[in-house]
Amino acid sequence: MTTHVLETPEVDLAYDVHGSLPPADGRPPLVMIGQPMEASGFTTLASHFRDRTVVTYDPRGLGRSTRKDGRVDHAPEVQAADVHALIDVLGAGRVDMFASSGGAVTALALVARYPGDVTILVAHEPPLLPVLPDATAAERARAHYRDTYVSRGWGAGMATFIAMTTWQGQFTDDYVAQPAPDPAAFGLPTEDDGSRADPLLSDRSRAITSYHPDVDALAAAPTRVVIAVGEESLNTVTGRTAIATAELLGRQATVFPSHHGGFLDGEPGYAGRPEAFAHTLRKVLDDTC
Repeated sequence: MTTHVLETPEVDLAYDVHGSLPPADGRPPLVMIGQPMEASGFTTLASHFRDRTVVTYDPRGLGRSTRKDGRVDHAPEVQAADVHALIDVLGAGRVDMFASSGGAVTALALVARYPGDVTILVAHEPPLLPVLPDATAAERARAHYRDTYVSRGWGAGMATFIAMTTWQGQFTDDYVAQPAPDPAAFGLPTEDDGSRADPLLSDRSRAITSYHPDVDALAAAPTRVVIAVGEESLNTVTGRTAIATAELLGRQATVFPSHHGGFLDGEPGYAGRPEAFAHTLRKVLDDTC
């Protein structure tokens, strides 16, 4: 693996290349992106693709990528422009892409705006709240964990976020009526450290969860777009947004092993089934499933 920095007027983007450029096998580089997850979150998944050149990066303002634009918000269109610049500097033409969570939202914006960049996109559980039938209630649930974070700190905010993202089905009155989750029950701190800059819990990433994909642009692009959903998260909010996004694009979501973090192992987060996940991803990329 080699580490590089792409310097632009607005950001210095850190990215890692696992393998050679141009790829020794003649296949497109496989680019893996997340949001707010950094490149390190793909360590295990990348290890299952040692036969391919894999590229990972830290989104602007996260990890090793330093912003110079004076902003702290995260917008899909801005992130898409960064990924477009990254693909261009790789100099290998169109790429294959696996994108997870907020990274999947960025990837959908990328394909819509730069249709010549990606051959196949596997977008895993994009958290697109506007596509849900209960979008208004889902937005209230999002605002609730934001408000909890602002008023009580990171532990309480994260506990409320976990309660939202593990809730089964639509956000009904039963969701609103449930007691506030105890951070200690999740092994989270109960004391407020005073910080309010978390990209997941604050409003800094609201543009990501509020994004609505450009269906016409995606349909017109030559990219094969696959929306992926975890078999264990089918009825959670990100599972439901994945299924609704696929339907919006006139197709069915492709079911992957495990859950929202199904490709994780030793990285931060809830470990999934990375070997089985990688096997399914390889089949989808090779179009053999």
